[in-house]
Amino acid sequence: MAEAVAHHRVAALVERCYAGLDATALGTEALRRLRTVMPVDAAFFATVDPATVLFTSALSDDPLREATPLFLANEYERADVNKFAALAGAADPVTTLDHATHGDRQASPRYREIMASLGLGDELRAALTTGPDCWGVLCLHRADSPHGFTEQELALVRQLAPHLAEGLRRAVVLGSGPAGPDAQGEPGIIVLDDRLAVLSVSPEAGQWIAELTGHPEAAAPAAPAGLAESTGLAGLTDGELPIAVRAVAARLTRLGRADPAGLPPPTLRLRGRSGRWLALHATHLRGPGGHQIGVVIGPAPAAQVSALLLSAHGLTDAQTRVAALVVRGSSTRQIVDELHISANTVQEHLTAVFDKFAVHSRRELVTAVLSSSH
Repeated sequence: MAEAVAHHRVAALVERCYAGLDATALGTEALRRLRTVMPVDAAFFATVDPATVLFTSALSDDPLREATPLFLANEYERADVNKFAALAGAADPVTTLDHATHGDRQASPRYREIMASLGLGDELRAALTTGPDCWGVLCLHRADSPHGFTEQELALVRQLAPHLAEGLRRAVVLGSGPAGPDAQGEPGIIVLDDRLAVLSVSPEAGQWIAELTGHPEAAAPAAPAGLAESTGLAGLTDGELPIAVRAVAARLTRLGRADPAGLPPPTLRLRGRSGRWLALHATHLRGPGGHQIGVVIGPAPAAQVSALLLSAHGLTDAQTRVAALVVRGSSTRQIVDELHISANTVQEHLTAVFDKFAVHSRRELVTAVLSSSH
């Protein structure tokens, strides 16, 4: 009987992944429903930019919320097991801390320096991927004890992960749309010290920060008690930053400490509460005051958003290359010359792209992509 109930609850969660929920609503439901089929003592659910696997928004339980800066520093600034970026490219994107350390949790700096002091033990991590793209991550914790997640629980999350990823991908597609005539604006800059404490914020950056603190997912039903949205900002004067700002700054710090080969740049794209797309990029600032970090925030270039939207519509790599050139205004002959494929192949790819975007011509495709890029 209990097994039948659990099966029904899992099926209901899978169904919700295809219900057209936004990212926060999906994450909130996923964490709530997961707790009805397996014990979870603390959880973290985040959306990411698939190009860099940097967090763009997050939901987290206590005690994880207070330790967010420590987890971010571990995730993006130093070596450890089960990094989300590594899981996103792995054959099996779901695993546990106990598996990765062969039961020796002390081998993980994340456990030694953060989790143990919080009373946390085993950790189950999942990169939520569809095809080559990662759209989010899930992290479940158990209270510290010799017993961690079971093989059955690991198999359950493996079963759910592709559906959660599909729900997040669809959230990007369903949330796309023109933001209105005010979608333009000047970029701003946030200046941080080496510990990611805020030193200064330009007026323009302050306006864009408001776009992050009221991310469209915030319009979803309120999260259960104990969950807090990390997209928000209680106040820059309190030293709290949106998780997206911390993520790009932490990635920049890591690039300065290690061989940057293979590491994605400190850049991400995300949508603000008005529907407009924003881009964040971290850079080094050096002067009389010593080393500082600048995070530039402003409207995302249409080309950057177009690439994201093409991925979000489930295009293959070949279809994406053709569609991107069409959006740039390339003719069939120019596409043939650049990609070294036949005109018939170009047309086959375009037909598939038209179907996925529900359009019938190149003009409609360009309009659909560019109108959603603002």
